[in-house]
Amino acid sequence: MRRKVHAVHENHERWLVSYADFITLLFAFFVVMFSVSQNDKTKARQISRSVRDALEHGQMSAAIASVLHHGTPGPGESGKADAAQSRQGAPPSGGPAPPDLARSMETLNQKLESEIQSGKMRIQLESRGLVISLRESAFFASGDDTVNPASYPIVEKVAAVVRGLPNQVRLEGHTDSRPIHTTRFRSNWELSSARSIAMLELLAERYGVPPDRMAVAGYAENAPTDTNETEEGRAHNRRVDLVVLAKDGDAREPHPVASQ
Repeated sequence: MRRKVHAVHENHERWLVSYADFITLLFAFFVVMFSVSQNDKTKARQISRSVRDALEHGQMSAAIASVLHHGTPGPGESGKADAAQSRQGAPPSGGPAPPDLARSMETLNQKLESEIQSGKMRIQLESRGLVISLRESAFFASGDDTVNPASYPIVEKVAAVVRGLPNQVRLEGHTDSRPIHTTRFRSNWELSSARSIAMLELLAERYGVPPDRMAVAGYAENAPTDTNETEEGRAHNRRVDLVVLAKDGDAREPHPVASQ
């Protein structure tokens, strides 16, 4: 009996396989060209590695996207990251307080408890360092840059702690918003800077704080801590801040070059 021969149907969609391979290779080519053009060599290596892994495991799109989007977490990963940060505790907006100065703050709070309670000064720990605010009413006469001798015992207690630290110190002068124009000071800039210098000279000459560890700055009325609309607020703003810089803040300060 003669067997019936079935006609062979030609597959007209075979070109799709070659086309898909061509598109994949073309995409890989442009990705490699992109990575070569980047100055960031680490990112270029990441892209190259991702292309290789994707070609081997058939996950081209996901692998390249993760690198090109700078490691943007996928669905569900953002929640995991937030949960981890919540467990560890996020730092305050101003940055974490420097732990190397916490003990010094406790010491000063104990030695100067009465002065702090009477409002002559304020001590607080910030991300940039330990800030000791010396208010004008206790340390300077109005409109003058001479340190009141009656305040020397307070300055001596502060200097004793500062001398025992390796940190750099910055004296920052501040005024209220009311302008000054005298024969000695033409502006609040001059007054605030002069008070910083006067406090630095006292610390260096009378209490032995090394001058090469200190610097001065004058801010005039431009960095208030309280309102300038009331007398009490203005009194708080008239001050010299002695800032014991934290280690990371110290790193941003200029340092002398060793003599050759």
